[in-house]
Amino acid sequence: MRAGFPDFRLGNVLATSFTGTLTERRGDPVERIPTPQRLVDWLAVNGLAVDSCTPAQLDLARELREAIHAAATAAAVQDALPATAVQVINDFSADGRAAAILTPDGKRRWRLGSASRVEDALGVIAADAISIIAGERDGKLALCASPTCQAAFFDTSQSRTRKWCEMNTCGNRQKKARFNANQRRNSRSAG
Repeated sequence: MRAGFPDFRLGNVLATSFTGTLTERRGDPVERIPTPQRLVDWLAVNGLAVDSCTPAQLDLARELREAIHAAATAAAVQDALPATAVQVINDFSADGRAAAILTPDGKRRWRLGSASRVEDALGVIAADAISIIAGERDGKLALCASPTCQAAFFDTSQSRTRKWCEMNTCGNRQKKARFNANQRRNSRSAG
């Protein structure tokens, strides 16, 4: 990762990983794609390499990210999907010109339009969001139990009872806070 920028949180589901480019939404938000080049980096790490990104395209990406977050959050708590978010996701999905291709080793990859446009990559992300929000994939949308995070994530665990978007960040932070609170309680009762 590029020096001076927060690390990317990478998950197994493209759309919810994309919403994770803004973390700690209910605390001190951390923007993980603060520059057009960081969006290029994130897309490349996720198999959607583009040649370049303009500030206007970064704004489009953030618009899609927030629409996916709003719709995924609503779906996770079984609320009605926000109409504006649905429209944004549908528009990005329809505007992208990407094609799924099969690699010789049997994997699916995306071939973006001839100019490797950011909009094509965003179309792939929007299509992935549609797939998970519509319930077409095995798993369920959930919200991170961390009070400062509340990120939408796609739970594919066998029991579908995962609590945190990432165990290495939110989960460990919550367990550490609980441990420290117990230590303080125990030291007060012992003294």
